Amino acid sequence: MSTEDVPREAPASSTAGEHDAWSFRGYHMRAGEFTAAMSHFYRGELGRSNTWRLRLDTTTNWAVVTTGATLSLAFGGSGLPHAVILLDMILVGLFWWMEARRYRYYELWASRVRLMETDFFAAMLIPPFAPGPHWADKLASSLLTPEFPITILEALGRRFRRNYQWIFILLGLAWLANLALFPVAATDAATLVARASIGSVDGSLVMLSSGLAFVLIFLVGWLTLGLRQTTSEVLPHGVPLLGLDNVPLRLHRRERLAIIITSQGDAVARGLMGDLHRGVTSLTGTGMFTGEARQVLLCALTPRQTNELQRLVRHIDPSAFIIINQVHEILGKGFESFTRK
Repeated sequence: MSTEDVPREAPASSTAGEHDAWSFRGYHMRAGEFTAAMSHFYRGELGRSNTWRLRLDTTTNWAVVTTGATLSLAFGGSGLPHAVILLDMILVGLFWWMEARRYRYYELWASRVRLMETDFFAAMLIPPFAPGPHWADKLASSLLTPEFPITILEALGRRFRRNYQWIFILLGLAWLANLALFPVAATDAATLVARASIGSVDGSLVMLSSGLAFVLIFLVGWLTLGLRQTTSEVLPHGVPLLGLDNVPLRLHRRERLAIIITSQGDAVARGLMGDLHRGVTSLTGTGMFTGEARQVLLCALTPRQTNELQRLVRHIDPSAFIIINQVHEILGKGFESFTRK
């Protein structure tokens, strides 16, 4: 790659040249350079999401194959006990759990792909080209500090409703049919319950515990129906053509609140406002150990500005004390809009 193709940091006093079509993060680059980089990144994330999507199919195939093999043996006259079907239910439950974990990883890559589709590529189709104001911070935050976009409960519920509920229903019905038909057809419910015994465990206890397990499984599968943080599935909420930054994606920037205790508050505040372009609020404090007056500065910033803030404060006042908190939400100019809330 030639030096001409590498993005260059522009001096503070310079302006974008006539051939610079994009100014981003303090760099001036051609539109083709930025778009090419984003296209390669998009293809990489798309390939990663496709790989994890195939891994989801793998666990489902395992569950189907083991269920088919178990039922063939249970009803093939091999004389296997009915407990084999219950053991297969446990195995299918393990596959279900594994698939839910894989689904969360898939959602991580898919959410990045979806964010680029809605706030970058779709924005190209709606003149003037205006990506959502926070999409790049959301994407950068996901790259720097990856977090699962959905909870394990939502993942379990979605995989259950898509595939596993039918497997569990089939196994449950097959287990009852096996109890009713083998070795001979049962004539009453008492015989059915007696046949459900496993070793020294009474049949009524086996049926009660199995029924409770089924109820719990279906509760997890259907009571999570209202969880809708997923971005990889087509949901009825739709996506608006305008205001693309309002797409309900759980790619938060995880804003930070910096608390700076310093004896050179004015100089530090000027540096933060001039270099980071962030507002600063000053409070008066007293060091309880030294009894000296101190200024307490509050500054809200994005994750990518954290290291820059630390370098700036350390350069101005090496003895300053810095506390950086991760906050849930910041509303106001430069962050989330009050109007959108």
